[in-house]
Amino acid sequence: MRREPVITMQQSIDSFLNYLSVERALSKNTIVSYRRDLQKYSTYLDSAKIAILSSSSRKNISDFMFSLKDKGLSPTSIARNLVAIKVFYRFLVRERILAADPSSLLESPKLWKRIPDALTLPEVELLLKAVDTSSVKGLRDKAIVELMYATGVRVSEAVTLKVTDVNLDVGFLRCIGKGSKERIIPLGKEAVHAIKLYLEKSRPKLVKQPSDQILFLSRLGKRISRQSFWKLIKHYAGKAKIKKDIRPHTLRHSFATHLLEGGADLRSVQEMLGHADISTTQIYTHIDKNRLKTIHKTFHPRP
Repeated sequence: MRREPVITMQQSIDSFLNYLSVERALSKNTIVSYRRDLQKYSTYLDSAKIAILSSSSRKNISDFMFSLKDKGLSPTSIARNLVAIKVFYRFLVRERILAADPSSLLESPKLWKRIPDALTLPEVELLLKAVDTSSVKGLRDKAIVELMYATGVRVSEAVTLKVTDVNLDVGFLRCIGKGSKERIIPLGKEAVHAIKLYLEKSRPKLVKQPSDQILFLSRLGKRISRQSFWKLIKHYAGKAKIKKDIRPHTLRHSFATHLLEGGADLRSVQEMLGHADISTTQIYTHIDKNRLKTIHKTFHPRP
């Protein structure tokens, strides 16, 4: 019988994260997220007196999931933790660190798959109109909101965009997403107009170093942080009196939802969003079905 090497949980996590970084070339933010989720799982195993990973079981993982639920974590966060654990165990089995994968038969309960919130078209219009473009900051903020709704890029992608990533003549955006994968996304005429105004009238007043190529700059001439991006989105949502809780992906969700409602095919939306798996994109089809049910119930003579 083959004896499994005895390594600590921390050594296993470090090896796994190194694999994600070197071989899978995942982004720094993704790796930080995996580290955080696996450290929580490690702490839980310690509290359950599980000293080595080969002693962990499917029940340990299930109990950990329920402990997260008891702590008030959202279904999305719980599901993300489970994904991290499953990928982690698959890696350990492939590397012959473990003989079996205790997570292999665990599935994310359907109740944990929350359909993302999206703004309606009128709400998007209200959000855009809430931005006062009479100032340097206002021109920048309008360009940010227009670009994010027009392309569906992630916040982490938007903050790293360079001036050279935007081709306003052709109307396309070059984006480097997860796993350093490049994708080209069309820009609508409204976004092109807003970005052009920003580049001509606002960015020259914000830039401190002429060689700096970061597209969106703060008032100090530095790259805007992800937190600042969403503070400004929340600010304008408040000005527009939008009641929904605006989350980091709300404009991305709205972009995908409105494309599919308008008749776009799923593969094209997958490509623009940069999803590796089309099943991730398919969640937006559920939103469209819910909308159709509402319309049917409202207007059909026998709902």
